[in-house]
Amino acid sequence: MSRIHGIRALSVCSGLLFMAVAASAQTKIAIINLQRAVLESAEIQKAQAAMEAKYKPRQQELEKIQKDLQGIQQQLQAGAGKLTPQAEADLTAQGQRKQRDLQRLTDDLQTDVNAERNDVLGKSSQKMGEVIKKLAEEKGYDVVVDSQYTWYFKPALDITAEALAAFNKAYPATK
Repeated sequence: MSRIHGIRALSVCSGLLFMAVAASAQTKIAIINLQRAVLESAEIQKAQAAMEAKYKPRQQELEKIQKDLQGIQQQLQAGAGKLTPQAEADLTAQGQRKQRDLQRLTDDLQTDVNAERNDVLGKSSQKMGEVIKKLAEEKGYDVVVDSQYTWYFKPALDITAEALAAFNKAYPATK
């Protein structure tokens, strides 16, 4: 009796194993480098150029303050022993104010740039997800995996270029 149960269990396990192998053979998988697809999109390239132009005046202001600080530092070094204590104190205070201004403006600029970059990337990533889903449905893929989470894959499974082209077609960067 136990021998019959053992044979039945073995045949059930064999059947399940066969079904699992057959099911996995039918699964269609694609790989995408999501980061590359998003960052190389025309939309992101355009947004990056727009951000650079938008923040250029603030960057130039930071560079001017840095030059002013260097000038103050040079005056202090060149005038060591020659400046009156009051002139030296005035230059030092001026340098400290410029240093605080520089730090504040740098922090503000970095915060603004990061917020805008994250907003743009978030929106583009969401759109790319929609494009990938549509592409997967059109091509009959069961699973699309980000290459970042994959140890190995055959290059033929990579749909990054195809997804990028579909994204650029769906969301053209207007001039």
